[in-house]
Amino acid sequence: MTDPTESARHAFAEGTTPPGSGHDREPDALTRQVLSTVRGDDERLRELIGGLVTHLHAFVRETRPSEDEWLRAVDFLVRTGRACTERRNEFILLSDMLGLTSAVDDVNHTGPPTMTPSSVEGPFHSPAPPRPMGAWIAEGPELRRGERAVVHGRITDCDGRPLAGAVLDVWQANDTGLYDSQDDEQPDGNLRALFTTGPDGAYWFRTVKPASYPVPTDGPVGELLRALGRHPMRPAHVHLRVEAAGHRSLTTHVFAAGDPYLGSDAAFAVKDALVAPFAPGDEDTARRFGMDGPFLQAEFDIRLAAAPAAETGGTRA
Repeated sequence: MTDPTESARHAFAEGTTPPGSGHDREPDALTRQVLSTVRGDDERLRELIGGLVTHLHAFVRETRPSEDEWLRAVDFLVRTGRACTERRNEFILLSDMLGLTSAVDDVNHTGPPTMTPSSVEGPFHSPAPPRPMGAWIAEGPELRRGERAVVHGRITDCDGRPLAGAVLDVWQANDTGLYDSQDDEQPDGNLRALFTTGPDGAYWFRTVKPASYPVPTDGPVGELLRALGRHPMRPAHVHLRVEAAGHRSLTTHVFAAGDPYLGSDAAFAVKDALVAPFAPGDEDTARRFGMDGPFLQAEFDIRLAAAPAAETGGTRA
């Protein structure tokens, strides 16, 4: 690993004044001076802070913000922090809206081409109640108004072998785009569940089709979206998190095919492999899943990558 501050440390002896420290300072002299102060024993921290300083200084040199623009940017960050509460993280929302959360997800979850792609967790995850396989996870007023649906599939390894004992964590918004934490009409734990697979790796649950919804826009991030002429909408989706022994955990979405916001997700989280149709169920499917009346069905198989040997405490054949 290359330490981005190493050359700067050699360039300036501690306590000396760098050349060009007055009006004639070279464009990157200040950057080198700041990098020379990035010390400490944590090599990874030095790498991260060194890279951050380097890119931020380059941004300033490239865009040349005025002092007023810089102060407005600082004020925006201060107000973003003040908007955070125990139930809302405005900085996570900002990261999502700038595509940074998805960028971090992309570099951290590479794997075999047969692995189900990961996607962002989002701000609405919370502990879910364990439920028996096939349970209804909709227990609020959405069950009377929404389109009833079955979501089903198999959890396997990347070669298609079923994973018994896999734990599936599910959470979603209701038919009006609200999670239980946003809606006083929904009981706690509504549209959430923990399921454990049997020997065949199959999972299924009954619910209502989720709706597309706007991210919160009553704070600084909403101001930014309006200033940029961007909409705040996320396409309809169900969140899934899967854990299975000997395999890497996976957090992902299943998005509803045909949603008008699939191509412009405000959080930049849509991937083609995560889109599934919510199609009308037929009689055979109705008997299989115990559904009566009209309903939709979405089939979504999940393939997990094997965990590295270091994570399992052994070696792999």
